[in-house]
Order: sequence, then structure tokens, then C-alpha cells
Amino acid sequence: MKACGTISNLKAYRVETVILGSGAAGFNAADLLHKGGAKDIVLVTESIRAGTSRNTGSDKQTYYKLSLAGSDPDSIRALADDLFKGRCVDGDIALCEASLSAPSFLRLADMGVPFPQNRYGEYIGYKTDHDPFRRATSAGPYTSKFMTECLEKAVLADGIEIADGLQCVRILVKDNQVKGIVVLSRKTAELSVIFCRSLVLATGGPAGIYSMSVYPESQFGATGIAFEAGCRGKNLTEWQYGLASVKPRWNVSGSYMQVLPRFVSVDKNDKEYDFLSDYPYSRPEMLSRVFLKGYQWPFDIRKLEKGSSIIDMLCHLEIEKGRKVYLDYTHNPDGKEIPWKELSEEARSYLESSGATEDTPIKRLRKLNEPAYNFYLDKGVDLEKEYLEISLSAQHNNGGLSIDAWWQSNVEGIFPVGECAASHGVYRPGGSALNAGQCGSRRAAAWILAKRTGNWECDTKGLDDQIRGVSVLLSDALSGSSDAREAYENAKQRMSLSGSAIRSADAIREALKFVCLSLENFKTFKVDRKSQIWILFEFRNALLTQKVYLASMLDYIENGGKSRGASLYTDPRGQIHPVNLDDRFIYNLEDEREPSVIQEAGLVLGTDDKAIKVVFSRRPPRPIPKNDDFFENVWARYRSDKCVF
Repeated sequence: MKACGTISNLKAYRVETVILGSGAAGFNAADLLHKGGAKDIVLVTESIRAGTSRNTGSDKQTYYKLSLAGSDPDSIRALADDLFKGRCVDGDIALCEASLSAPSFLRLADMGVPFPQNRYGEYIGYKTDHDPFRRATSAGPYTSKFMTECLEKAVLADGIEIADGLQCVRILVKDNQVKGIVVLSRKTAELSVIFCRSLVLATGGPAGIYSMSVYPESQFGATGIAFEAGCRGKNLTEWQYGLASVKPRWNVSGSYMQVLPRFVSVDKNDKEYDFLSDYPYSRPEMLSRVFLKGYQWPFDIRKLEKGSSIIDMLCHLEIEKGRKVYLDYTHNPDGKEIPWKELSEEARSYLESSGATEDTPIKRLRKLNEPAYNFYLDKGVDLEKEYLEISLSAQHNNGGLSIDAWWQSNVEGIFPVGECAASHGVYRPGGSALNAGQCGSRRAAAWILAKRTGNWECDTKGLDDQIRGVSVLLSDALSGSSDAREAYENAKQRMSLSGSAIRSADAIREALKFVCLSLENFKTFKVDRKSQIWILFEFRNALLTQKVYLASMLDYIENGGKSRGASLYTDPRGQIHPVNLDDRFIYNLEDEREPSVIQEAGLVLGTDDKAIKVVFSRRPPRPIPKNDDFFENVWARYRSDKCVF
């Protein structure tokens, strides 16, 4: 970055392209831009060691890609079709993610991510959820961490400037074009301005809006300030929720469920309850559902009434009673032997084939997947001796900021990549998010290299009001009357109660009132000392995000939306009511025979935060393109502009 004086009494810098975020998508964009010839770039991050890519995983974290082994009749179009079938998915985006799947994956493998190959060089795979072939692969519990580290190594070798410890608190936009960002130093609490021509938003999902979350605590997201800048959201109602440990935050999927642990809740008097036994399934039926939860990990409303997702809801209901829910690997469910012969054929044959039929869950876990046991041991939790607390947690936002086929938002020059980009729909194959992050950042880099480098004039005019607004927030940070940290925690708890897997119009309206009131009176919030000012800005970003997300959920309900994906929408006129569950669990399923409709949302700002409102539009998904694939025609265009148009 080059210093360029001051603006509104703040130090100012200029750089052609800013990459905001230091996860796998952000590092990939930076490296590809540099290798493509863009040298005037900087990667800005709150903390180089923070974020989801580096700090999350599961027992066998999946990377979804085109099949590269065996005889499965896979193809780019087949993969695009399967992604498109997730409902509310744009076909051009699905095709891009399919066509760039193999080169993006092989680039990671060449960089050193240890994806397994057989002796002949095939990258072997396995089936994951919503996967007709064996497209899934894994480098173990830390797949995304390995990706991040390899990509970071490449960025460091490139010599790309990294501005660490800077939090973006405002995106500057004029005439629907990005002009720069205002950043806060986490160390000094000082503001500065970075003017830019292009902004790659690699800020991850909006993790900071939920209290019950499996996102790492270092992950907040920047979706709220993107809405404030004019970016539109898409499919904001669509999330993934699943069972995860509380400390550490980690998905308890795969082996953690397949070894049939005991589910136990504990009340304030330390009384234990084997609560799954209270549900009117036979013991073999419930155990078989526990097994299925291993690879049907995300809550799926289609699997609630007669499938494995009943377990998610029963855990959630125990927590609502004020109890804590644990996995106990030291005892079998109900303290009894496993009736192996009475389990489902799928569960019995899998565990018998793997030799994991020992007499306790911990023995079965260590037989089936020793690294899964070692993960918790490394984090200070010995499953040989301790219970593991779990909750139904927010894990991934399938929606996000709306993008075109080059991952550019509706605001010119802003390119959301990774989880903050809305490339998915209602359903997606497990591991497809890692593929999407690599493919999307590749597309964004290609467009920037072709269309947004060279002959750039830094435009600083007409931005003073936006910058001064941030300065006012900073000056008020220590003088308010309400504790921002406490208010932020309350806001996250309300979101988890009202805008998570169980949704009703009344509860969402009530939560929305609190969000609007908090935004209207934001000047009353304070922090105790200068070093905490960053929390105030994260809180405001979360409120802006909650405003648009909750409004989108309410709009979906008011326009006749039915239960789908990971969301149960309470409907008193519903035809489905699982046995023994209260009236919140009356619902109707979306008719998947009907064409899907994409909801988009935008934040409209007035002269102050009191004038904030959310506007909506609907459209059918863009179809999968049917291109002219005649070689000579494509070749001629490629020689002209590499088909970047």
C-alpha cells in the first residue's frame, strides 16, 4: 500500500486490489492475482491465525470435487446438474464450480495438501450426503487447515503484503462502485482508510450472529457492512445446523456418531437423563438413527418425522429445559449391551466390517478412527474419562451475498468469495463449500486480472460523510450507558432461539424488534476501554446482519414458504406433527416438485440508522448455460480475451 495523505483527519492509503480475509479463499485469490501479474495488492485481515478455514473441521473433513478415480461415469455437466438440484441454485454458478473443480483440487494437491492417492495415482473418493458418485475426499480432520497453510505459504513466497490486525468497519461506495474501506487497528484502536479499485470479500460466513455456533470464536464475518454498502443478499434463509461440541467447537459427525455413544442430559442438580429412551422408538430403531446421524450430520427437516434428525431436536429440547446435553463414550446407551443383530443392516454391517463392535463407545471409536479420539485429547478432553457437551449449532450459511458468474456482487468491484458468497441453495453435497471457495476465488481473480488492473485513478471525492460516520461511532464508544458486550451476547442468544432451526413468525418478529431497537439506539452502547472498541464494531456488523437475515426469514414465511433444508417453519395448519413433540413442530414440507424460487434481499439506508429497511425480490434460478462448444469458435474467442466476458 502507498500512503496518500489524509481524509477526514484519518491516514489514507491506496492500493489497486484489497483481499479482505485470510482463509483458504482469500489466500487463493491473492496468490492467483499475483501469479497472473497483479502486483498492487494487499491482504487485510483481523488476525492471520483466525477464521473458519484454519480453525474448523470434523472427524473426516470432506472436500467435494469431480470424481478422479474408478469407473464412475462422472462429468462436469453431471456435477453441475447435481449442484443445481440443491434448489435455489443458479446454473451458471453450478457450472463454474463443476468446471473448475478438478483444476482447483489438483492445484491444492500439488501445493502439498495430503489428499490420498492409490498406488496408480488416482485420488480415491467416497460418497457423502447428496452425492450420487464417490466425489468426496479428505485429508483428515484438518483438510481446510492444510489448505489454508499451503495457500498461505504460497502467498508468503509471492511476497504479497499482509496487513494483519486490521478490522474492516466500513466499505466505501459511490455511484454503486467500491472506492475503499475504513479499517480499525485491533492494537491501537485507530482508524485509517484504504482506497482501492477492487475488493475481494473473503470474510467467511456471518458467524457472529449466533450464540450456539460451531464456528471458531475468532470468526465474525463482515456480511452486515457489505449490506450497508449496498450488496444484496441471496438465499439468506438457508443454513446448516448440526450437533457440535461446545468446548472445543467441533462437529460431532461421522465416527463420533457411528460408534453409538450414549446421549445424556444433566440438570442443575446433576441428575442424569437418558432422554433418547423416552422417545417412542424401539431401542434398535433409535440406535440405528444415531448411527445414521454420522453421515446425515446436518439437521434435515425431511428426516425429522421418521429419520435421524429427530436426534437433533431431542437434544435441542433438553437444552430448552435448562439441562446440558453430553455425549458419553464410556457407557453404552442406557448402560446396556448393543443389540447388534437388531440394528439396521446398514449400521450392523458397517460396524462389523470395520471391526468396531467392542463393548463400549470409546473402544469402538478408537478402533474405527483413532485420530478422532486424539483430536479431543489434544484439546484437553479425554473421551476415555469425560463427557463431551454438545448443542445444536449453526455451522454454515448456504446463502450469502449475491454474485454473478464471475463472483462479482451487484456493487461494481466487490467480489464475495468463500462462504460469504451465495453460491449454494437449500441443499448441497457435504464438502462442496471447500470446492466453491477455491473455484469462486479463481473466477474473481480471473475477472480482476482481465478487467480491473492498470490505468486506475484513486477517487477520494464525496466519501467524507461515510468516513465521518465511522469516526463518530469511535468517539462515542466509551461514553454510552449500556454494556456492548452484554448486549451483543443477548443479541446472539435471541438469534439462536428465534432464527435457527426452529422458526415461527411471532418469534422472528419479536427478535427483529430488538435488533431494530438496538440499531436505533446504538450510540448508547459502550465498551470499558479502548482495547475493546473492536467489539463495538463487530456488534454493529452483527446487528446489521441479523436485521437482513431475520427480515428474510419473516418475508419467506409471509409469502407462503414451507419447511425445507435445515429449517422447520411452524405452521398451525401443517399436516406433519412428529409424535411427542409440542405444537411448534407442526409443519408442512416444501413441495420439491415445484420450481424453486430465489429470494434476494437488500438493505436500504436513510439519513440515520432509524431509516433502515429491507427490500426483497424474487426470481427463478438462472439455468445451467448451454454454450457453443464447437472447438474453433471457443478457441478464437479464447485467443482474444481468454473467454473472460
